[in-house]
Amino acid sequence: MRLAFGIKPAHTVGHLQNDGAMTDTFFIRRATVDDMETIIGMIDEAADWLATKGTDQWSRPWPSRTARDARIRRGILGLDTWIVEDHGEPVATITCRKFGNQKLWTPGELHDSAVYACRLIVRRRWAYDGIGAALIDWAGYRALQTWKAQWIRIDVWTSNLALQAYYEKLGFAPVRICTGNEPGSSPSGALFQKPTAEVDEVAATRFTQATGRPLEPGQRSRLPVAQGSLSRPAESASKAPARHGPVPTA
Repeated sequence: MRLAFGIKPAHTVGHLQNDGAMTDTFFIRRATVDDMETIIGMIDEAADWLATKGTDQWSRPWPSRTARDARIRRGILGLDTWIVEDHGEPVATITCRKFGNQKLWTPGELHDSAVYACRLIVRRRWAYDGIGAALIDWAGYRALQTWKAQWIRIDVWTSNLALQAYYEKLGFAPVRICTGNEPGSSPSGALFQKPTAEVDEVAATRFTQATGRPLEPGQRSRLPVAQGSLSRPAESASKAPARHGPVPTA
């Protein structure tokens, strides 16, 4: 989740929304193993904040720290994990996979073309910049362009009702709750999905995919833009309401 108070950082690039407000844009790149500590730090920061909101999400690594860290590493090595940067400073992360968890999704559902998003975290300082909702749109739109995904799917912490309500406000429909009483069952058993045809294409273009070596915090971003970065559709220029609310997914 990402409800926090603080000073909004200054940015040098952006585009106008339909209400005339400036919307900041960011670089996004694939994570490397050097980002492991940064991602774990984001999880720990989010866990501390979540503890003040009456949820046990991420109160301890599941099912163990070793297993959790191994999942993060697999996401990085599988080229599924992304880092969002503001002038070289990591501000958010998301993991997007082409294939879902067989313990959560049915064979029929797994046969669908979809993108499965998880470990979406926005750092507290950027909590009110609408980055989390826009990252969901980016993941869905990228998957639609790349492999014609029909759905963007998420599994949400089962006991985090506020987060579930947040995703419903973003247009996600509940699929079911996987109770998973057997040992080792995932605590993220609330399944949601949304058609990729409904993602906000303008919000998705807030992120410019970049290649090259990650920058040091504070260094101005000169990463080359990767071919295949999302371009802003002219016909969608009038849609882009800012959306704020909670973010971490499991």
